[in-house]
Amino acid sequence: MPGPLSIIPVVLVAAVLVASGIAKLRHPDDLTGWTELGVPAILRRMWLLKFHPWGEIALGGALAVLGGMLGELAAIVALVLMLGYLIFVARIVRAGTDASCACFGTRKRITGATVVRNAWYVLLSAAAAATAWANPLWGGPLAASDAGDWAWLLGLAAAGVTVAVTMWPVPADEPAPAETLSPGIPTAMASDDDDELDYVRTRTPSVPVTRADGELLDLRQLSMTGQPMMALHMRPGCGSCVIVHERLDDIRAMLPEISVRLLLTEMPDESKWTEGAEPQSLHDPNNYVRNSIDEWGTPTAVLFGLDGLLAGGPVNGADAIFAFIDDIYESLHGERPAQPLAETH
Repeated sequence: MPGPLSIIPVVLVAAVLVASGIAKLRHPDDLTGWTELGVPAILRRMWLLKFHPWGEIALGGALAVLGGMLGELAAIVALVLMLGYLIFVARIVRAGTDASCACFGTRKRITGATVVRNAWYVLLSAAAAATAWANPLWGGPLAASDAGDWAWLLGLAAAGVTVAVTMWPVPADEPAPAETLSPGIPTAMASDDDDELDYVRTRTPSVPVTRADGELLDLRQLSMTGQPMMALHMRPGCGSCVIVHERLDDIRAMLPEISVRLLLTEMPDESKWTEGAEPQSLHDPNNYVRNSIDEWGTPTAVLFGLDGLLAGGPVNGADAIFAFIDDIYESLHGERPAQPLAETH
């Protein structure tokens, strides 16, 4: 027979899912956010990203109005979903990366409080999965509201905890105010012939990369320290990459204000292009960076700003990369280089 213990957990989980879905519709996430969370590449699809909030709302609605076996099935799906969310945030906190999530629309950093919140959701979902079958098949927990014993006090307490962990203040993951990359370097460089004002800056992915000395670093944190950073994504077997690699010394001589690093797809001990001296090469065998930034090719150049946002690119191909570097030089010095890279290769 339905009672408070079979109604309250289901209603709370339904409310969380509906609130989360509505918030995501108001403030849509992007695929970069999913990459930071560690969502498998096979699931990082735009159609799935757009369906996600609607799926949460539909699941929450099913929990609210269905009982019996249908309600039980919805509760099990909710439990699996909440377990997945918990695993994602727990991995991020354990790895120590500066990742964030838009779990309730506004993007916020993932902290220990996020893990506690999601663990509570898992407990509620487990309770819902254990009791949803007792509610009426049609009407679910909303139709089973005639119980009035002391257990309703547990419901009030659970509701209070749910509100507390959901609304617990976590700093929003907002970029620092726009600044110059360093004296004289513009915050944003448009690629190709786009006007600088048309260049839409996106967040530098908070994904792990391995430095040549073997240290695992967070790309966003690395890009926000020291000099502005340009990554040149290349591999030795690529003809256009070889052309760019042959001009690497010229690129660095032309742009001493910028830390120009190779971004390689092999581990340090596997690539013949590994650079152990500063600026050390970066290594991304799992293609975390490539999968986090749209319009990526080989070779690719991308300029990272000190404010945690992309400042230029990505641009693909040797010709485009050389023109991109000439443009950066011009923005620094107010004139084209005496020997433009785009005209001398």
